[in-house]
Order: sequence, then C-alpha cells, then structure tokens
Amino acid sequence: MFHLTLSLATLLPHSASPYIALMLIGFAAGILGHLTGLRWLVAAGIALIFLGAFLFPLALNLTESTPPQLKNR
Repeated sequence: MFHLTLSLATLLPHSASPYIALMLIGFAAGILGHLTGLRWLVAAGIALIFLGAFLFPLALNLTESTPPQLKNR
C-alpha cells in the first residue's frame, strides 16, 4: 500500500503554480456558490482550497526524503 502511495505522489507537481491555481479555482467556486446560494458549490470550493493549500503539498513533503524547493515558472 505504501508503494502505491509513493508512486501516486510522483504525479504531484513540484512547482507552486498548480497549487495556487487550484486555490484560486476554489475561491472562485466558493464565491460563485455564495452568489447563487448553492451550498454544495461553496463546499466544493472549500475542499479545493484545502486540497491546494494543505493536503497536496503535505503529501508531496511526506513522500519525499528531502522535500524539494517550490519553483515559480
């Protein structure tokens, strides 16, 4: 199971741009959800922000022996 986790972690990007884009999409979805009154869209926006700001970078850092420095392109 751990080997599968390591191989999936190699798919995560090593630059900051995709994580920032995911958070911005989450903010846009949350704002749109508030404007339209769709609670599920607000929840999806919060989930995207949480994934981009915490879970994906944490998974990248936990699966690497020496965490890489994020590079802006």
